[in-house]
Amino acid sequence: MHKRIMISRWIVWSLSLLCLQPVPPATADTVAATVVDGATREPIAGATLVSGDRAWTSDRKGEIVLPDIAPGATMAVSVRAPGYARVQTSLRGGGRASVAMTRIHPKAVYLSVYGIASRALLDAVLALPERTVINALVIDVKGDRGMTPYRSPAREGIGAQAQVPANAPRVKDLPALVKSLHERGLYLIARIVVFKDDPLARAHPEWAVRDAEGNVWRDREQLRWIDPTISAAWTHNLDVAEEAARMGFDEIQFDYLRFPDAPGLQFHETNTAEHRVGAITGFLSAARERLLRYNVYVSVDIFGYVCWNLNDTAIGQQLETLGEQVDYVSPMLYPSGFTRGLPGSDPPTDHPGEIVSRSLAQAMRRTGLPGVRFRPWLQAFRDYAFDRRNFGAAEIRAQIDAADAAGTDGWMLWNPRNRYDPTTLPR
Repeated sequence: MHKRIMISRWIVWSLSLLCLQPVPPATADTVAATVVDGATREPIAGATLVSGDRAWTSDRKGEIVLPDIAPGATMAVSVRAPGYARVQTSLRGGGRASVAMTRIHPKAVYLSVYGIASRALLDAVLALPERTVINALVIDVKGDRGMTPYRSPAREGIGAQAQVPANAPRVKDLPALVKSLHERGLYLIARIVVFKDDPLARAHPEWAVRDAEGNVWRDREQLRWIDPTISAAWTHNLDVAEEAARMGFDEIQFDYLRFPDAPGLQFHETNTAEHRVGAITGFLSAARERLLRYNVYVSVDIFGYVCWNLNDTAIGQQLETLGEQVDYVSPMLYPSGFTRGLPGSDPPTDHPGEIVSRSLAQAMRRTGLPGVRFRPWLQAFRDYAFDRRNFGAAEIRAQIDAADAAGTDGWMLWNPRNRYDPTTLPR
């Protein structure tokens, strides 16, 4: 695991050098591209340009020089940069080009496997952009109980699909639905629940987390988990992520990318912080490599307290290691989730805006990342930990205002029932 961490850090160090070193001048068999903000024409440093299985990073002046392109030949490329919509274009050898990018701030609501398959729930969500600021959706591609809203070749090939009820919700043609949602101008995020995967653990018990007696462990919902230290089990989730990328999702979001938060469990490797962090960063490094050719954005969901805890919270989520691996870090800043409170903001449900603003400030201070590298999850459901209050317009908007003030790349609202009252949202 230590070797895997070192390799991923070497990759990041190499990319940072590429951003710092001067770009060589363009010649007849190269093409020079300058990546700029389409509105301000300011250069964008650190943009990623992908062609096939090769990637380049723009320097401080937004410049990239691509070698080995014959004069007059064209190369199809895709460009991404945090805070911007992806650009698909082509470059011509022997010349210079400017790639203009458009800023985008996804303001999303969540749809579960059941929600995306329900005509009533989907229609209600699709009415939100006309009345509110909503312009994005987070859609379960593999949900909390291991179900997919489509017939996944990856799930069927590994035996997990056989462990799912035959009447599980299904979208007849998910790629066609993705296309139609894009035509509405929506930014689409594919949520993939990684290690909490009961069907996969049932199909492959050799990959399951074990309890102290060596039996397959189950969580409070009686669901089995996959051992994060078994890299052979990663491949399946990367297969599902690649299916989502091929369907056209703009972003792949990994959730439950962590160890179970329960004591006394057994894993394939010794349960140390080094092994836990190595498993999580190793998975993300493998995901970035697998998804390179699609040039999709990659994000990871983390516990809210990870913004504050200086260790890995005993689940492998060490805040300082995550920004190296993903485009966006998405802390779950639900006030109801801060059951131990925060000094000066207790009970958290009385201070929803402060929970968000303080946690984001702490995360940015610790990582050195700008706000645009974060997109938090916000609470749009009834409190379950304190006084059972309903989170209405005041609570939701306080969280949104705090996220906006921190300069995040938008935000996402979580409601497990997939019901969102437009009167609680900004217009």
